[in-house]
Amino acid sequence: MPTTTARHPAHPRSPRSPRPVVIAVDGRSGAGKSTLALELVTRLRRHRPVTLFHLEDLYPGWDGLDAGVDAFASEVLPALAAGRDAVWRAWDWETGSTGPECVSRAAEIIVVEGVGVGARSARGLLDALIWVDEDDDVRRDRALARDGATYEPYWDAWAAQESRWLAAEAAAGQAPAEAADVVVSQSGDEAAIDDTLAALLHLPQLHDALAAEAAERSAHPVAVEEIHLGAGALDDGGLEPDLRVPAGAVVAAEVFGRLYPGVSPENDPDDDLAEHAILLEASNPGAEDPSGRNRYSILADASGPEHRQLAEHRLTETGAVTVVTTGRATARVPGPFFAWLDRAWETTAPALTGDGAASLTASGCDFRTGWVGWLGYELKRESGGSTLPSSTPDAALFRADRAVVVDHHERRAWLITTDRGDDADAAWSERAREALRVSAGVVPLTPTLAATPVFACRDSREEYLAKVRAAQAQITEGNSYEVCVTTALTTRLPAWDPWAAYLRMRVQSPAPFAVFARFGAVAIAGTSPERFLRMGADGWMRAEPIKGTRRRAADPTEDAGLKQNLAMSAKDRAENIMIVDLLRNDLVKNADPATLHVPRLCHIESYASVHQMVSTIDARLRPGASRAEALAAAFPPGSMTGAPKISTMAILDELEDRSPRGVYSGAIGYFADGGAADTSVVIRTLIMEYDDAGCTLTLGVGGAVTADSVPEEEWDEVRTKAFGVLSALDAEFPA
Repeated sequence: MPTTTARHPAHPRSPRSPRPVVIAVDGRSGAGKSTLALELVTRLRRHRPVTLFHLEDLYPGWDGLDAGVDAFASEVLPALAAGRDAVWRAWDWETGSTGPECVSRAAEIIVVEGVGVGARSARGLLDALIWVDEDDDVRRDRALARDGATYEPYWDAWAAQESRWLAAEAAAGQAPAEAADVVVSQSGDEAAIDDTLAALLHLPQLHDALAAEAAERSAHPVAVEEIHLGAGALDDGGLEPDLRVPAGAVVAAEVFGRLYPGVSPENDPDDDLAEHAILLEASNPGAEDPSGRNRYSILADASGPEHRQLAEHRLTETGAVTVVTTGRATARVPGPFFAWLDRAWETTAPALTGDGAASLTASGCDFRTGWVGWLGYELKRESGGSTLPSSTPDAALFRADRAVVVDHHERRAWLITTDRGDDADAAWSERAREALRVSAGVVPLTPTLAATPVFACRDSREEYLAKVRAAQAQITEGNSYEVCVTTALTTRLPAWDPWAAYLRMRVQSPAPFAVFARFGAVAIAGTSPERFLRMGADGWMRAEPIKGTRRRAADPTEDAGLKQNLAMSAKDRAENIMIVDLLRNDLVKNADPATLHVPRLCHIESYASVHQMVSTIDARLRPGASRAEALAAAFPPGSMTGAPKISTMAILDELEDRSPRGVYSGAIGYFADGGAADTSVVIRTLIMEYDDAGCTLTLGVGGAVTADSVPEEEWDEVRTKAFGVLSALDAEFPA
């Protein structure tokens, strides 16, 4: 533990805030704290004066951990945190006595390092606490290699002293590892400092202090390569006509399956690219498409372990927290999810390079790089709803720094990567090119499922009818105008292939917002027809709620009659118009009221298994308005709650037995660098949760209840909406 290098260089004083920012780096001996702190200071000093303080200079001998921590917390830290120079006496490890007087200069940022800097007695003056975690055998070898024979006789005694101190901290409240804002593992890895700095950028208390570092990170260039999809011959192999694709066309699901062959959590692929990957597929490109919803498909992953950034928001015993994992570092950010998204969402457009930059810019596709994933229904607690715990994260996103964008109209694709000259990105690009090349004109096979799921419904028919009548009673009492009552079908299987399920679902029910997503132990397969909210980089927002559903019929005459029946239904029009009014109110909270308009009202769109009534609401974001706040104002989707939203959500909590909806009824899509977003409503979607014993499958279904609803018809609508997913799985609606 003795040191010989000079410490604490003096900095010229410069204009700064009265109170410095203090970052502590704690961890057991040999974990790599000193190296990490030195590297961090080197990075931070590029933009402002930084002082580094090593606590080991203050311990009064080999049994002085407690005394050193006390002196640090009572004398050194209060001065530095107040913006004053700290005067203290170093310990002379060679003589075993107090050494000369030392001065640590005040600076804009103070980095303190050593076992105990994260003590409870010090935390009130810390802005951020980093805990460095490492295996015991690695720590010992590293410490002895650094300090050699001087430290070896004392290792066991010092380690025992650390253990006692940490146990006392835990018994008195919370040990530093649990209290840390950022936890870093494998600190000896050369990427650890990059990961640590990236994790610190997610902490709101450092948002202003590290603005220069955040600007540097957001200024990454993006390389774009354009690939024209050839018009090669298509061997239909005897496929039915409706399963054929035009020669040369690319089916995004085929490309995804080749690029990420290990998307089933039951597999153990050679690489882990598929562990966090997403396909946002326009799987119905030949359908009526007034909003361009069927033009683009996006395939992306979390960029492998070297550059992976994951964000999960959950409700814990101590409150809501967003856990952001960046390579070797994990940041814990307490507070609302949308506040985190507001900081993490890069609204400055990245610089595009490469031969595809101009064509991507001109195409109308707003996706570059950014965050992709889902927002669960339980985030309603941030927009006036109650707090309910869910088995799945309330939000789960990953940073997509590389992607394939397929333009189905123009028969071209773009490969998007960060322009960092990374070997892993180069290998991924080569795999993506090959997947596009061999997929042209190929239709994904419709696989046979290994098992047929047998679902149970949370509500019996009579129980659901009773809930519909209870919702109507609330409407009669004036507590709501429309209540979107839902139920859930569930089953448990020892094994299940989520990708096979998706391939069958996309054939059975092609849709503009089909999605397959893998987020670790959770997989999602959906064929949603409904857009939640789109935000263009230019600030224009568009919502396209669906209210009103009829089944499709095989007989053309009967089918046309069902479509006409929906178009003429006063009840369905009332449902739809109430949600349009709700969304107009949601959007105008952050939009210029003069731009608010409804270009389509109660339009009928037809899909493979249903006819739907769809409306469109447009508005432009006010200059300077937060995009994340605009998203939060409209969340959860009004078509899944009813109107008015807040009182109706409270009614739904009770009607649905306070059962969390989880991912269902939320939104899924992307939040791109440059400020664009496109999200769909999570309906017609199978949620699959894996554990060591198998997989739990959940399918949420429901419908809007009004004063004019016929309870028996509402139950029939639930069955109709479940049909597309169930039939794709060869499953039946439970009796």
